[in-house]
Amino acid sequence: MLTGDNPGTARAVAERPGVTDYRAELLPDDKMRIVRELEAVVETVAFVGDGVNDAPALAAATMGVGMGAAGTDVAPETAGIAPTGDDLSKLALAMRLSRKTQGVIRQNIWFSIAIKAVFLVLAVGGWATLWMAVAADMGASLVVVANGLRALRA
Repeated sequence: MLTGDNPGTARAVAERPGVTDYRAELLPDDKMRIVRELEAVVETVAFVGDGVNDAPALAAATMGVGMGAAGTDVAPETAGIAPTGDDLSKLALAMRLSRKTQGVIRQNIWFSIAIKAVFLVLAVGGWATLWMAVAADMGASLVVVANGLRALRA
C-alpha cells in the first residue's frame, strides 16, 4: 500500500485488510517511481487512487483504478478504470466481462474474415454469384450480431 498519509494512519488502514507491506508519507513522484519499480519485477501492477496525488502513479500503472465518488475528478480521468460506485468488489466482474467481450469480438472478426475469404475464392473460381455473396454477407452480419448478444447473458 502506497500512501501520502502519516505512518500511524497507514498502519491502521493496512492492518484491517491484512496488508503487510505499506509505505507512508510518499509524494506523487515516489508513488510513480515505486509503481515503475514493481513493473520491472512483475508483469502487471494495479494501482487504486482517489486524488490528485495519485494521478502520476495511476497513469504509470498497468491498470489504474480511479475512485471518483469520494475523491477528485483527476483520479478517474487519469485511470484506465473508474468504478461508478467506488466498489472495488466489482472489479473482478468487470475483468471477467471484459475478457468475455474481447473473446466475442475476436470470434466475430475471424468469422467475418473467413466468410469474406471463402466468397472471394468462390467468386474468383466462378462458383458464386453476386446475390450469393450479398446473402452470405447479410447472414454473416446477423451471426456476428447474435454472437455479440451472448455477452448480455453475463
